[in-house]
Amino acid sequence: MEMSGPLAGIRVIDLTTVVSGPVCTMLLADQGADVVKVEPPAGDISRRTAADGEFSPLFVSANRGKRAIALDLKNAQALAALKRLIAKADVLVQNFRPGTMERLGLDEPSLRAANPGLVYLSISGVGDTGPYIKKRVYDPVIQSLSGFADVQADMATGRPQMIRTIVADKTTAVHGAQAICAALVARARTGEGQHIRLSMLDTMIAYLWPEAMTRYTVVGQENAPQPVPRPDLIFQTLDGYITVGALSDSEWRGLCGVIAKPEWIEDERFRTPAARSVNAAERLTLVGEILATGRSAAWLEKLDAAEVPCAPVLRRAEVLTDPQVVNNGVMETMEQTGLGTIRQPRPAARFDRTPARIGGPAPRVGEHTAAILTEAGYTGEEIAALIASGAAKGPRS
Repeated sequence: MEMSGPLAGIRVIDLTTVVSGPVCTMLLADQGADVVKVEPPAGDISRRTAADGEFSPLFVSANRGKRAIALDLKNAQALAALKRLIAKADVLVQNFRPGTMERLGLDEPSLRAANPGLVYLSISGVGDTGPYIKKRVYDPVIQSLSGFADVQADMATGRPQMIRTIVADKTTAVHGAQAICAALVARARTGEGQHIRLSMLDTMIAYLWPEAMTRYTVVGQENAPQPVPRPDLIFQTLDGYITVGALSDSEWRGLCGVIAKPEWIEDERFRTPAARSVNAAERLTLVGEILATGRSAAWLEKLDAAEVPCAPVLRRAEVLTDPQVVNNGVMETMEQTGLGTIRQPRPAARFDRTPARIGGPAPRVGEHTAAILTEAGYTGEEIAALIASGAAKGPRS
């Protein structure tokens, strides 16, 4: 597979499953890395939600552009083959439960002697030690433990709520990819690899901190009045929904002009940003009552002219045809075995000298087993023997 991008020439061994690890390594693949996805013969669990057991939309969207080898890591020959692959790799990423890599003899110290430059990323749910390490952890657990669900709490009842996307998994994936690139820069300077430990819990606490945890930033002020929660800024119109936000004084003046309420500019309830925050519920109710009397397009035209932040609230199907999304060339299509034509967003970061690109569709289970083992120095006869013994597996017919 021909690679381009700023990470061209970097070999990544991907031992991860589900979302956080696969999306992390997919970002590296988009930027040119040769990502070798190592799966058990049954495949990544996220494949198994598909009717054919190989290609679910979730799997293909987290594993595009990778090569795949299937190895039964309970088999000593398969483990030996994997160690040969790791010895020649630049990066290894794993998200097994704590202790699994040690039991397999694939822990970082055991691999370091054969590959001093290896960048080794371990992704966990809550960390490597502590009272929660035996928990089975998925995104809802992290949203609950990190305070994220509390941030989303219903303003009327106080009931915590979860955001309806796996934000902890995907945010951890981005942090992981960034950390790997930072470690590769450090290796270029020192020649030494290192072990990076990244937990979803730590990631989401850091993610929330700048604005959602302001009450806890200054030591000794934890009991200060709680900041007013960020309100829901979605308003219903006669024919849909729009979002409108007026943070600065100039934006508030613009909004008051558009909705024909100039008297609110000097109203003590709304005259300053602090007052508007304290009285947010009343302010938004009053604004919403007016916006409900007009149509979305008419409001948006006037709000844009007044330089008030606003947008239509698009349904997911509408995102695909939105003129700005189309202008940006976000969506690409390709042929995916098992699914037909699929749609994927292009890599978000655009490099002017080393362009990132989608390296191709997601691989079948064991699609590149023979090629990858050949690169590791195995002969055709040895590869055939590994497959015959069940230690390795090629693509199913």
